[in-house]
Amino acid sequence: MAGIGHNSGRVIEPGHTWRKHVWTKARKKLMPTLPVEVIRMRVRRAAELGLPYKTYAGIRASSGDDLIGFMFSNNALRVLRAGQAMAADRKRKLDQLIGAQRIALAHAPAMVKHLQALPQIDRAFRAPQFTDSWSSVRDQFRAMTADAKTPASRLVLVGDTAFEREWVETGKMAGYVPADVYFAQAVV
Repeated sequence: MAGIGHNSGRVIEPGHTWRKHVWTKARKKLMPTLPVEVIRMRVRRAAELGLPYKTYAGIRASSGDDLIGFMFSNNALRVLRAGQAMAADRKRKLDQLIGAQRIALAHAPAMVKHLQALPQIDRAFRAPQFTDSWSSVRDQFRAMTADAKTPASRLVLVGDTAFEREWVETGKMAGYVPADVYFAQAVV
């Protein structure tokens, strides 16, 4: 059964082809044409951040700013408790980041001090709890980004749960990338 907003098939009304043509043309006019050198610089920057260009370009277009860092939940880093070492693939990926802040968010029982001590992490903070109100979560992210001297709109959250995905909107961050996607991809 089709869900809300799904028309269960093709539109067969008269004028469909014309409307499609007009909308396609209008969308093309809205898209800016960038010089080749700008595209090359952005492809290079996407590689420095460990993101595919399509993901980087989408986040950059929606936020309006270049990305300067990542927030990783301890779930995304697979560091689930104090004293646990980070997996080799995650270490390697974080070591390859160029010109990007690496901020970790610690859910209990992982400890902020443990994450902060990892050489791949620049800063660490306590992650908002499930029981925190949305205004409290917002205020926590404001405090984190102020402490890190980084605008939230220039950070991408790499998370592992639906709860963490919701932080992007609350914290006014640039975007969200699931951990399995971010750490699994090979960027060329």
